Amino acid sequence: MNALTVSLVQMPITVGEVSQNRERAYARVAEAARRGSDLVVLPELWATGYDLEHATQHASPIDDGMFRTVAQWAHEFRLWLSGSLLERDGAAIYNTAYLASPDGRIWATYRKMHLFRPMGEHRFLRAGDHPTVVELPWGTVGLSICYDVRFPELFRAYALQGAHLVILPAEWPHPRLHHWRTLVQARAIENALFVLACNRVGTSGDTHFVGHSMVVSPWGEVLVEGGEQDVILTTSIHLDEVEQSRSRIPVLQDRRSRYEVRR
Repeated sequence: MNALTVSLVQMPITVGEVSQNRERAYARVAEAARRGSDLVVLPELWATGYDLEHATQHASPIDDGMFRTVAQWAHEFRLWLSGSLLERDGAAIYNTAYLASPDGRIWATYRKMHLFRPMGEHRFLRAGDHPTVVELPWGTVGLSICYDVRFPELFRAYALQGAHLVILPAEWPHPRLHHWRTLVQARAIENALFVLACNRVGTSGDTHFVGHSMVVSPWGEVLVEGGEQDVILTTSIHLDEVEQSRSRIPVLQDRRSRYEVRR
């Protein structure tokens, strides 16, 4: 399947209020399913927000808690569902992106490798130690989370593994909207792949989140973009554009992997 209908759920998040956020997300996933979406992306930590002081209370193993819930939603609506949640593995807590499948399984997970110090992630969470790329019936997908977009080597690793698209759930705040838009487009252009970047909206404490979720093509074209409102963004992407763009501008073939810096 080369054509894929994708939806980004750009929603507000109430910090620490799991039931409220769950109801909010479920209604939006249901609407995205009604639109015929094959893949739906929720924001980073959509169930809890950055309630990291209570991370141990919110977190669950991959086969339980909110991970089980999203797997059930994916099965109910017969679609692929992504986003990020707090994961517990023994004593460690992670910010973990997931990909739930239409048959009701957590198909793949990725633990955020680059923790965002300004929001205290490093104080409460453990960093992941490897990327995740997964083969799906319609293409190859890489998983990332928010701050990861500032680290181009992760996206390049995905491109070298044949990724057609990278999913990027986020909680990206003001005043760095220009950074967000520039970095998301840059990661798509330099790797000739689609980036599905789903950011939240609303305010938590003194932090205001910029929204502007977007789907960017391998050519850097913004196919759909939100403002700062609560909205579901839906569009179709054609995955054969990835190979077309890599054929016309063969950056992955022309790259040199070793550089000797002379002083």
